[in-house]
Amino acid sequence: MSVTSAGTVRRLRSRLHRPAPTAHTASPSVAGGRTGGPAVPVAATARAWAELLRVPAVFTVPGDALAGAAAAGARPGRTTALAVGASVCLYEAGMALNDWADHDEDAVQRPHRPLPSGRVRPRAALAAAGTLTAAGLALAARAGRRPLAVAVPLAATVWAYDLKLKHTPAGPAAMAAARGLDLLLGAAATGRPLRPALVPAATLAGHTCAVTLASRRETEGGSPAAPLTALAATAAVTASLLPLAHRPAADRHAVRTALALGYLATAAPPLAHAALNPSPVLVQRAVGAGIRATVCLQAALTARAGAPVAGLLTAALAPVAARLARKVSTT
Repeated sequence: MSVTSAGTVRRLRSRLHRPAPTAHTASPSVAGGRTGGPAVPVAATARAWAELLRVPAVFTVPGDALAGAAAAGARPGRTTALAVGASVCLYEAGMALNDWADHDEDAVQRPHRPLPSGRVRPRAALAAAGTLTAAGLALAARAGRRPLAVAVPLAATVWAYDLKLKHTPAGPAAMAAARGLDLLLGAAATGRPLRPALVPAATLAGHTCAVTLASRRETEGGSPAAPLTALAATAAVTASLLPLAHRPAADRHAVRTALALGYLATAAPPLAHAALNPSPVLVQRAVGAGIRATVCLQAALTARAGAPVAGLLTAALAPVAARLARKVSTT
């Protein structure tokens, strides 16, 4: 064999035995946030952020402000739109901050999440949380001093929950307070008194507290207590939404009844299944259903306040959220 042929053979053998590039070395920009590797596809980046921000759950937010405006006895207007924008920003800030705070825990229990999988950098998630919080407060300020006065404690509650209270006994109450304040933000944006919105805010807070209690063991399962508690709370909330039997029939009462039963039908069956078999999969499904049922609850509260058309428009967000939830998890 000639020297040239021998050299060619050695080079071929060297290439054949060269280690294949790993996922870390092939895409360092994804795993470690460094440049120099292949560019991350835009679609993959968009999906990672959609998972981080739990995009389907965003559709549970506008109904807070709409229910608050209806409870205050006002029609939605420019300031209501600003309140919705502020609510969405603060909600998404909480989502990004939640995953940043749970990065180490998710690396063990849910390694597929955007941060532990390396698809989103922790610093980017924290920066997004800060930016969205600032944007939410700015939008609330544009709506007026009273909305800003509600948005500030709302933002503080979101950050306190994610950074400190989440894994304490006060966690569900903090999450419930955030939802209640979000509804009051919509009422404050109308410029009218907040007192009529206190009961709807408490109702929404009670539902949120029950769903949050169920979510605390969604990666472990094992106990039917939380799903049963949430199921009982769902039944109680539904009863409060239904019109009194002695009231004369009217179109708005029919809409209110239909929306209340829609809330029950969305939340109750998955919770019952989770109570009978509290496996992680069924508990997670129950929590997801509870989140989606929030839209039905907002719609029913809006109709109960005397705005059935706004209630129906709010309810129309539920199927959109359900469709997106098939592609991106809400939990």
